[in-house]
Amino acid sequence: MGSWRSGDVETPLALRAQGFNRHTFLCGQSGSGKTYALGVILEQLIMHTELPIVVLDPNGDYVHLGTPRPDAPPAESAAIRAADIVVRHGRADGEEAIKVAFVHMPRHVQAAVLELDPVRDREEYNQWLHLQLTSGVGTMDDVTTALRNGPPAPRALGQRIENLGVAEWDIWPWNLDHQEPPPHRVTVLDVSTFRTAQEPLVTALDVVERLWANREDRVPTLVVIDEAHNLCPAAPTTPLQTILTDRLIQIAAEGRKYGIWLLLSTQRPSKVHPQVTSQCDNLVLMRMNSPADVEELGRLFGFVPPSMLEVSPTFAQGELLVAGVFTPVPIEGRVGPRITVEGGSDVRVPMPPAPDGH
Repeated sequence: MGSWRSGDVETPLALRAQGFNRHTFLCGQSGSGKTYALGVILEQLIMHTELPIVVLDPNGDYVHLGTPRPDAPPAESAAIRAADIVVRHGRADGEEAIKVAFVHMPRHVQAAVLELDPVRDREEYNQWLHLQLTSGVGTMDDVTTALRNGPPAPRALGQRIENLGVAEWDIWPWNLDHQEPPPHRVTVLDVSTFRTAQEPLVTALDVVERLWANREDRVPTLVVIDEAHNLCPAAPTTPLQTILTDRLIQIAAEGRKYGIWLLLSTQRPSKVHPQVTSQCDNLVLMRMNSPADVEELGRLFGFVPPSMLEVSPTFAQGELLVAGVFTPVPIEGRVGPRITVEGGSDVRVPMPPAPDGH
């Protein structure tokens, strides 16, 4: 995935593919090259393993993961093109759209979508848990109509849905014939186009709930969560965040034996829930200027020599430290070139045209 230098000798930097059967934590402040590095890691996993991967992409950075760069080596371009990669978007049509059927979600997850707290809203929450929706109810509009036309208690729940604007979310399918898409080797879920902050949470929750419900199948799957501090915060503030974080904590603690592995990426490591971070056996560290963050990483990743962590503020863009199960010893190196097209990049400062002859 890049190179590392020992004296005057530059050596290829390779990570053990089997090491990704542990949870991995990638962090680096804005401008460190974190997004680029994650793209390189994903490309290498796609080309050199058969591991199924689901990417929760909050900024549209990985939507071209199946599109090789024009200057990419032919063999690697062919490997990427041959991979079974699908990209779904928050606001799209047909098979390219991210859709979650509300009526098929577990009832406690539905309650979280409706911002029903089991303690604060105990009466409404209990009513929802015991509510029997008729067989003809399939879409969110059907749910709202059925509640609005029902007795007083369900009617109040219908008003809650309308007041929250939940029925207007793009994530719900608009017909009863909606079928879950077939699985693909690599699925990129571009949640950047959703109009609400809740829909990316629903998308992530649908992914992890399905994986957990089918965990006994033991199908190896890598769940990649970019900007993990938003989906797995140290201090959840909403029912949706809470239920998603709780499930990720459970997967972090127990998912490894079922083949459900996490790859978390963030520029704010202290904002990710510590019960998830502490279960990560692999670390990819890029430039991190905050002394508090570096100190916290030293506490969580005791297998990394403190002297190596302490130099991370001096890293140039693209430089990194890798440590854990996927490398024999902690190594400082530099990330290599991307094979596929980047989905996002920095905005340049506008400059006046250069004078003629300069």
